[in-house]
Amino acid sequence: MRELAFALEYEPGCNRVADTLAEHPDARIRSLSLHATDEKLWRVDHATGSPDALDAIEDAFLTADYYADCLATEHCGATQSTEVLEHTDDALVLYSYWERTPNCDSVPHIARDHLGDGVLFETRHEGRHYTWRLVHSGEGDVGEFFDDLKEAVGDCARTEMLRTGESAASPGEAGSREANELTPQQEAALRAAVEHGYYESPRAVDVGELADHLDVPRSTLTYRLRRAEEQLAKRHVAEEPGVEGPSASL
Repeated sequence: MRELAFALEYEPGCNRVADTLAEHPDARIRSLSLHATDEKLWRVDHATGSPDALDAIEDAFLTADYYADCLATEHCGATQSTEVLEHTDDALVLYSYWERTPNCDSVPHIARDHLGDGVLFETRHEGRHYTWRLVHSGEGDVGEFFDDLKEAVGDCARTEMLRTGESAASPGEAGSREANELTPQQEAALRAAVEHGYYESPRAVDVGELADHLDVPRSTLTYRLRRAEEQLAKRHVAEEPGVEGPSASL
């Protein structure tokens, strides 16, 4: 089995869920399950955040002009429905079902076209940063998959490769050795943050100045630093004698 992890960084106004999460940086959405056939897609998502953020996320899913996972920039004629399975003060669980038309594309459907059946999907959505982890047989063409993905998203999102290689675990299970390591982008962000005094007290630069220096969007840099810090913290705890570390995440 092979693993492929990548991210979409949405531009403002291109994705209703991304816009909502950008307005509520405390909120996160991760997929609990995600399945697709040639013409259908259904998934269950778990959102966390403040009560206001969860209300806004629910509204984004229920009232968006078209389904949030559709890569079309205009309504493509798909039929979709979203049902709230649970909504508490700090968590929201949503079930979504989507029937596509020939004018609709999504990451799972493009993956099916190029990577074949049996692809497993895991997602995490923070701000404008939408991260995908795919586990597949390795028999398809990853290059063609990315070419079609970039064409589908157009100017609405930047695409960034995070990781590719052998996979020792399915999504949701304990990560492989590679999953416990920093990506090159995370490593570069962390080094730049240290070199420019981001971790000094008081800080020599803020995240906006550091993002300008690296010529990356502020939200992208924030995401990379957060993921790098998360991985380092988990690694540190896992290396403590007698302490079992948590599973690595995207």
